[in-house]
Amino acid sequence: MGLQFGAFLAPHHPVGENPMLQFRRDLDLVVQLEQLGFDEFWCGEHHSSGWEMIASPEMFLAAAGERTSRIKLGTGVVSLPYHHPYNVAQRIVQLDHMTAGRVIFGTGPGALPSDAHTFNIDPMVLRDRQDEALGVILRLLRGEPRFSYDCDWFTMKDAQLQLLPVQDNMPAATASMVSPSGMTLAGKYGIGVISIGSMAAEGITALATQWEFAEDAARESGATVDRSDWRVLMNWHLAETKDLARAQARDGLQRWHNEYIVGTLQRQGAVAYSDPDEALDAICGGASRGIVQSAVVGTPDDLVQFIRDMHELTGGFGTAIGFVHDWANPRDTANSWDLVARYVIPEINGYTNKLRESQEFVSTKREAFNRAGEAILNKIMGNEKAAEAMQVTIARNKKKSAENS
Repeated sequence: MGLQFGAFLAPHHPVGENPMLQFRRDLDLVVQLEQLGFDEFWCGEHHSSGWEMIASPEMFLAAAGERTSRIKLGTGVVSLPYHHPYNVAQRIVQLDHMTAGRVIFGTGPGALPSDAHTFNIDPMVLRDRQDEALGVILRLLRGEPRFSYDCDWFTMKDAQLQLLPVQDNMPAATASMVSPSGMTLAGKYGIGVISIGSMAAEGITALATQWEFAEDAARESGATVDRSDWRVLMNWHLAETKDLARAQARDGLQRWHNEYIVGTLQRQGAVAYSDPDEALDAICGGASRGIVQSAVVGTPDDLVQFIRDMHELTGGFGTAIGFVHDWANPRDTANSWDLVARYVIPEINGYTNKLRESQEFVSTKREAFNRAGEAILNKIMGNEKAAEAMQVTIARNKKKSAENS
């Protein structure tokens, strides 16, 4: 099996557009991605920031499941510290049944400090609570005998699910940023990883050594991890030419960076850009300046090279996940995903290699096929009427050629 491809919808929708229409357009995207042959679709959980307005990935994916039949649907992610683990397990199992066994259970500690503030949870305990909740949820999903659990933030008594997932072993994954915690958690429980920090330069730099944390933790816990379960998130926008891609994405990328990354999240070290091209060059042109390129705005060939570079940097992963953004308008964004499916996926996975080989063989081995033409000519010349007709045609063509010249 070659590299898998998917999409990740946080979402990052600029404030100002009708949210109802945004939800509908996002659902249309899932349908498009399935038709294009993408393998996975992920959406997140957020409760603040204005830009990220999906509060329940399970509800969104249930709607997406009714519009699709094949594409895998991942929670990207359920923020476990905000929920009672038993309720999470129940919702995931119901979603797996409603989508005929297409769920990937993705979890995280909660990405936005503003969300944790709303729930009055100390950010220092988020990752420990994710670890604790994940261990309990995985036991419930496996259908273990009834058990009780008591800790400082939730309690269960004689807990067991009355309905188990459709999938015998529901795939699970945890979010990983720059720190080792996500990878360590994946190794501890023998589950997959979705690297979200890979959209920033510092996160990409960390990818080279991160898988080792998963392997070390797996050895300590007696679990196993597989690079095919590692998903790496990437930012891209494609068009038929690089200039066209830049023209389509420049204003939206600048707004996303200035208003969301700098203005809303106030990410440490991030600075606003006064010019769209300056923003493009800083985020997408790093490779030419000796620093890490964190996004691709260009052609399918540019993305092919970027994915191959990422694969080499990481040592190998299983799925390339494109981040869904609003840098370009809906029409150009849809075309970008179309270009990925038409040109990037087949090039990465070698789907057209044999076609190219066949074309080259036919075009360079003409001596092997000339006798076919000779055989046709021989039959024509052997028939008096056919030979006369051919001579008339040749003469007429010569006359026309002379007149045109």
